[in-house]
Amino acid sequence: MDSEQLSDKILAGDRRALARAITLIESHRADHQEQAAALLEQLGRKKQALRIGLSGTPGVGKSTFIESFGLMLTGQGLRVAVLAIDPSSARSGGSILGDKTRMDQLARDPNAFIRPSPSQTHLGGVARHTRDVVALCEAAGFDVVLIETVGVGQSETMVAEMSDLFVLLLAPAGGDELQGVKRGIMEMADLILVNKADGDLKAAATRTCADYAGALHLMRKREQDPDGFPKAMTVSAIKQQGLNIAWDEMRALVDWRRDNGHWDQRRAEQAQYWFGQEVRQSLLAQLETDEARATLNSIAKQVADGTLTPNAAAKMALARLAAS
Repeated sequence: MDSEQLSDKILAGDRRALARAITLIESHRADHQEQAAALLEQLGRKKQALRIGLSGTPGVGKSTFIESFGLMLTGQGLRVAVLAIDPSSARSGGSILGDKTRMDQLARDPNAFIRPSPSQTHLGGVARHTRDVVALCEAAGFDVVLIETVGVGQSETMVAEMSDLFVLLLAPAGGDELQGVKRGIMEMADLILVNKADGDLKAAATRTCADYAGALHLMRKREQDPDGFPKAMTVSAIKQQGLNIAWDEMRALVDWRRDNGHWDQRRAEQAQYWFGQEVRQSLLAQLETDEARATLNSIAKQVADGTLTPNAAAKMALARLAAS
């Protein structure tokens, strides 16, 4: 199937064609990468879905939340795509967790599409081509794209750079655990949801939510936020409580950003960011060629035997690579 046929099927909402296109994008083969690039150019950017990045500490219930939240959205007639970035197996390179098996109800919903993708050792557990997969899901007509990451880490900025909203999911905890959540993650969050606010944990969840709300008030107000944001709320994914309220808050924030020009500005800034990332990745890929490795190994030997300093060797290596 050529890229034009694949493009037509994706635009028509063909799920098999979408899955095939994602496999093409995630492939490391040079011919597949060329086909993927041609496909993305052909599809263009005809539709914008709401991209929601979701992160949280291990065991917080991300999969349960996504399934309950996704079913709520599909129940409202929305089409939902879930991109679950799984840790990669060091042996096979494949996904370890298999989120599709942990969201069986949502996986069977005709208005939902779940794609677990191995992180492939990339920083932050975000697959390099996830942003292109998001574009495919938008072209296929999905209204909401949820991007679930492996966990909380410094490089979660990558998630924020491909999302319209960044949601941090946390479990009920004490003050010590509050200190363990990095300030940078909280500064990126548009909404903090304290999950498991039910049963014996409800009181603890309420206290935790108040702690995070207080911490958010101490942070500098962001230009792209209306009054009251970012904010902390309690939810119970397993009891389906608070999800509608959280969704209303997300839509209110998105509407405000659209009306005040922040949506388009943010999308433009993200495009520039990923342009820079692609340039860096392409330059690093050039260092992996046989010719480049031979040049670097030759100069490295001179550094090892002391005939060249590391600084001088680096300048020599860059000059030779630029000339080749």
